Amino acid sequence: MPCSLQNQRKDLIEDSILQQLGGSFSSLDAVFVGGAIALLFVISYVFGRHEENTEDFFLGGRRVPWIVACLSFVATEISALALVGMPHTAFTENWRWFQFLIGLALARLVVAFLFIPAFYKYHCTSIYEFLGHRFGPATQYTGSIYFLATRLIASGVRLYATCMAVGLILGWPLDVTLALFTIVSILFIAFGGIKALVWTGAYQAVFFIVSGVLVVGFLVRHIDGNLFSALQTAREAGRLSTFHFAFNLNDASTFWPGVLGGLFTGLVSFGADQEMVQRLLTVKTRRNSQKTILMTIAAVLPVYWLYLLIGTLLYVFYRHHPELELPTELKTIFPHFARTLLPAGLKGLVLAAIVLASVDSPLGSLTTSFVRDIYRPLIRKNATDRHYLRVSRIGVVVFGLLLAAIAAACEPVQNILWFAFQILALTGGPMLGIFLLGLLTRRKANLANVPAMLISTVLCTVLLVRIQQKTLALGWTWLIVLGAATTMALSCLFSLRTKSPPRSP
Repeated sequence: MPCSLQNQRKDLIEDSILQQLGGSFSSLDAVFVGGAIALLFVISYVFGRHEENTEDFFLGGRRVPWIVACLSFVATEISALALVGMPHTAFTENWRWFQFLIGLALARLVVAFLFIPAFYKYHCTSIYEFLGHRFGPATQYTGSIYFLATRLIASGVRLYATCMAVGLILGWPLDVTLALFTIVSILFIAFGGIKALVWTGAYQAVFFIVSGVLVVGFLVRHIDGNLFSALQTAREAGRLSTFHFAFNLNDASTFWPGVLGGLFTGLVSFGADQEMVQRLLTVKTRRNSQKTILMTIAAVLPVYWLYLLIGTLLYVFYRHHPELELPTELKTIFPHFARTLLPAGLKGLVLAAIVLASVDSPLGSLTTSFVRDIYRPLIRKNATDRHYLRVSRIGVVVFGLLLAAIAAACEPVQNILWFAFQILALTGGPMLGIFLLGLLTRRKANLANVPAMLISTVLCTVLLVRIQQKTLALGWTWLIVLGAATTMALSCLFSLRTKSPPRSP
């Protein structure tokens, strides 16, 4: 038989196999997903039944092992947004996002040795309590409100990414998937608190790695040649471009804007965001907290690399199989592939990983900040701890419904990964500027901080709109830098015109 006919026959057989692999959601897939969700509630019950006060609900009594906190931190950082967004980014663009990851790694070093010691010094439950100690209540309230607004929007985008992926794989409409996830998250977190979230994160990270490795293996098996030849094909198409050293400060895909953008974004996310820092505060000592965040560097980078690789291999896979249909919206490339082509079992494992990533939601951190920074000092000062615990669980319900509403409004978003970071750029810079003032100076500028943050936010918003309209040639990553610098400068300027309160005798 001629070689060409053999190859044609091989291709026909392989295409037939591929077409048979995908399809409906099988009973084996249901076992994986159902088992993952069931384990969530087991964890919630085991840890939730011992919660008697807000210290347990918010920080797990600071008795969480550091390795568990490390894995939980990694799982929270990755989230369903990265599981869906990173393959899309690598499929449509390249690996230059890795430059951003270098900056994120550097940010961890700064947080470990600058931020964490201060949070433990003041015994913070909410990190915005640090702002209250350093400056006063007005700065604490403003910082908390900034966090609540930013986290609600950014996490709404994250929840949308999850529900989009799960709905596509299962063939469910967005509203049904969103309702189901909201109910599961509320029940899980309202009862289990931060301990349940942290311990769940530990096994979430395992799911991410196992499912990612198996998907890579499946893709390599169904691509012509081997892994190295697939990577060569991707390299020739520019899909493996990682570092771009052209000196262009206005291009976020070049090296210095990428690294610096990652550094400042990381400082905001890991040092000024209650959702991430709360996991670092669940361990007993400052040294263990520092060890936790430093170890996340080694833990998280391979996972990011793994899901970038999936996106690259998807690009090669669809080039080798042009007869296979691409999704209408490329942002759904990974869930589309999982639904149509992954075999039974592996499809369920991928879906379980996405489901678990969504349940590790910010409901706990949103509630912590609201109760500690807003409700307790402003609404009900001297209530019992049991009252605050009850309010915390009600807060989980309210914030869960708000997140669902925001997620439902995110459907028009195209590049969900970058969109989430751009949201952070608006408020992250002002927030970071105030924290740096508190950490690096002795200045007491309580009332001056509020207008400084507000003006800086308006400035960043105007600049981002102009960037999106392409009337301003500026990489959006610089907005965090500008926001932080502007806030610090304005606060210093305004404080010169503000009389300091008289000291107590």
